[in-house]
Amino acid sequence: MDLKVKKIDEKAKIPEYQSSGASGFDLHSIEDIVLKAGGFGVVKTGLAFEIPYGYEIQVRPRSGLAYKNGIGVLNSPGTIDSDYRGEVMVILFNFSKEDFYIKSGDRIAQAVLSKVSMANLIVSSSLDETKRGSNGFGSTGV
Repeated sequence: MDLKVKKIDEKAKIPEYQSSGASGFDLHSIEDIVLKAGGFGVVKTGLAFEIPYGYEIQVRPRSGLAYKNGIGVLNSPGTIDSDYRGEVMVILFNFSKEDFYIKSGDRIAQAVLSKVSMANLIVSSSLDETKRGSNGFGSTGV
């Protein structure tokens, strides 16, 4: 499937899959930024996409950044809708106790093109019963 990508900043890097079996392609920062310990920030990629109708891009953390540095995507997964044509930016959170320095060109997140379905929402005064019912968080065990 083709996915159009537009550089809206000369520093932007066109994403690539890092292996033949990779689900996501890496997004790169176009700016130097410091994520303070316990803080978060928006990081620009300098890219825009033309996502086909019926698809979305999910922005997810890079496992290496999460494991080695405690860096995650705050609204994980972030959603880029098919009708959005603006710059993709990533909200990163620094879960560690150390400031984290991002340089222009660093890989900051991964993006996955995913198929989505539109639901026909039907207002109802009742729902089918299940064994779990309305039991909430942790009700099926830890």
